[in-house]
Amino acid sequence: MPAQKKTARRSLLVTSAVLSSLALAAPVAVAAPSPSGSPSASPSATPPASMSSVGGARLGQPGTQVNLASGVPVLPKDVSARSWIVADAETGDVLAAHNAHWRLAPASTLKMLFADTLLPKFPRTAKHKVVPSDLAGIGSGSSMVGIKEDETYTVHDLWLGVFLQSGNDAVHVLSAMNKGVDNTVKEMNEHAEELQALDTHVVSPDGYDAEGQVSSAYDLTLIARSGLQKKDFREYSSTVTAKFPGETKKNKKGKPVRKSFEIRNTNRLLAGDSDVPVYQGIAGVKNGNTTNAGATFTGVAERGGKVLLVTVMNPEKPEHNEVYKETARLFDWGFKAAGKVQPVGELVPPKSAEQAGSQPGANPSGEAGGSGSGAGGTAGTGSKPAASGPAADGSSGIGIALGITGGVLVLLAGGAFLVNRRWPLPDLVRRRTRP
Repeated sequence: MPAQKKTARRSLLVTSAVLSSLALAAPVAVAAPSPSGSPSASPSATPPASMSSVGGARLGQPGTQVNLASGVPVLPKDVSARSWIVADAETGDVLAAHNAHWRLAPASTLKMLFADTLLPKFPRTAKHKVVPSDLAGIGSGSSMVGIKEDETYTVHDLWLGVFLQSGNDAVHVLSAMNKGVDNTVKEMNEHAEELQALDTHVVSPDGYDAEGQVSSAYDLTLIARSGLQKKDFREYSSTVTAKFPGETKKNKKGKPVRKSFEIRNTNRLLAGDSDVPVYQGIAGVKNGNTTNAGATFTGVAERGGKVLLVTVMNPEKPEHNEVYKETARLFDWGFKAAGKVQPVGELVPPKSAEQAGSQPGANPSGEAGGSGSGAGGTAGTGSKPAASGPAADGSSGIGIALGITGGVLVLLAGGAFLVNRRWPLPDLVRRRTRP
């Protein structure tokens, strides 16, 4: 497609999204609890006939949206998810989607928004002693990393707990550091609006089932794309295992001793499982699973110089690890289709893109708090970044090549935005032999 026509197409798509965001402001505001019940707890069996058109009109239509043509591979037939999306992480092109704007319960994938909102606030070396009120209000049956009262943890420890174990206890401690859960929820909703993730309404910062708490495959992909601009976000979401501080106990000699224990990422495409191999090229991002949401997952992977984002929400098949199996099939399709299929929409830039050269994130470095010991991008002592064997195309590890160069979000006349062809994802993960 000629450059001028492609620019015009993308400009029109985003202009439509900007206008749609204004029309959608009211529906988002009423995505709160209602007397008739919770949309997150009892979603309808079928998607709404009319959904948001942020990113393009076709993304607001129910059903599968893809431009099949000669040379474009056929989509996998065994994908049962209520909603999914395949997008180019750098250009923002949506290659294919299914009910992309269907508002569903997000489960712990909502922790991506939590991290994207709070990561810039605290240096990773900052320490916090946990008090009982920090752990108040955690939902019954929540996933926990094992935080104990009266113990001190670094911010780095807490983020490892959030990303690897999906620890709601770690989320609540970080929320307490951020002036409480209510303030954190408020800031998360504000950040979602800034990202134009207008299907998203946060009630609980950890993604625990709550009345009125919703997001969409489109929004979760936007949020992941924003988070991946931050170095610490990339690091934590790609870490397979790490050491986490345990409880202080007295040894046989009566001396206080605090040992560590190993935690492992619950993202099965990253860490593997009995029926799910590590996906070659995987580099994060976040998984979730609750009674009401079912299984949800957003992943990012790289092969042959292409970086794709895939989000899958609530597969209907009851098979073990089905959300990862369906994600892997969509990744496989995306890498085969990239460069051949015409997009059906795009991931819109944040509102802050009105300022020339701006990118998601609170600081250019992308480090937590903009400082700390993370300059090298390591996961800390005992942490192991993800890696895998050679990919089918000959690339090694799961790493995104260093120095993926790119442009910036620039302002165009008429209030429309254009995302340059390469949105930078520098040093997504380092190439390293899998242990």
